[in-house]
Amino acid sequence: MGKAHSYGYRVAPMLYQLPVDINVAAIAGRDAKGVESAANNYQIPRWTTRWQDLIEDPNIDLIDICTPPLTHSEIAIAAAKAGKAIICEKPLAITYAEAAAAAKAVADANVPNAIGFNYRRLPAVSLMKKMIDDGDIGEIILWRCTWLTDEFADTATPFDWRFDRKIGGSTIADLGCHVIDLALWMVGDINRVNAHSTTFTKFRSSPEGPKEVTVDEASSLFLEFASGASGTLEVGRVGVRRPCDMLIEINGTKGTLIFDYSNLNELKFGSSSEDIKTYGMKTIRAEHTTHPFSAHWWPIGQGVGYGSSFVNQIADWFATWPKGSWSPDFAQGARVQAVVEAGENSAKTEKWVSVKN
Repeated sequence: MGKAHSYGYRVAPMLYQLPVDINVAAIAGRDAKGVESAANNYQIPRWTTRWQDLIEDPNIDLIDICTPPLTHSEIAIAAAKAGKAIICEKPLAITYAEAAAAAKAVADANVPNAIGFNYRRLPAVSLMKKMIDDGDIGEIILWRCTWLTDEFADTATPFDWRFDRKIGGSTIADLGCHVIDLALWMVGDINRVNAHSTTFTKFRSSPEGPKEVTVDEASSLFLEFASGASGTLEVGRVGVRRPCDMLIEINGTKGTLIFDYSNLNELKFGSSSEDIKTYGMKTIRAEHTTHPFSAHWWPIGQGVGYGSSFVNQIADWFATWPKGSWSPDFAQGARVQAVVEAGENSAKTEKWVSVKN
């Protein structure tokens, strides 16, 4: 994430006319050797092993948090108290209480704040949202997503913080938070959740011996939206040869939209208003200059990639520096965490759980 965010800061001013010069002044990390190497690679002039040094520096205006989730809320609250603008990677926190505390801290301090739900800024995903808002598929009745990776598929992968729920959070939080954000953004509030979680490899090797895995390796969720729409979400990190396969489908009363991350410049669309002889789904190339974000990139046919989403979100946020309202913000991050926590609690109790307001 440090690499992705650094890339965003470097490239955004090349493609967008921004009202401010962006200078990445310093980087902090836990391991001295690792953070020094990152500073050299990303051309950042100063590094430290204390994140507090960055918050205490009066010359730094913004803190960008790319640490493991356990520390997000603590760093964000400290930065808000120091009057810094804040960008935080997802999820906003490990628990809803911590996320709500971070959201309150930035609101009380009245500092710019944003959370890194970068997939919103992919042209095809942003076009999906626009077509929904324009009424192209009518009233949404069904939302579904699958997101499979092979991150944990190898049982010989040794234990690290990703397998420790207290540090890294659940798979529902890690993968699920991105698409829960998209569901809230596109469909609306979620009232309650029914979930099931599984951990297949109970222990992982470590220098100290086997350590218990405390995160779910796969989870499935049923979602009940406030609008009356229904949703399903499956996230898993044990899908062999699934590097990062996310698929979102939305069915409305007048049409269907499908986004497949393996073809991230494309959007599938089918409408009941079309001539029956072309029955089925058509492919939209979300690369035209009239499509969201596309005009700032390459000619039609060249496409954009994962890194482009980080560039687009940096450009969006800094376009209003130092004022303006950034989106998605910490309040949205807390909303997402409320849904995540409802899913985690449902998996424990094997019952429907209402989402906290």
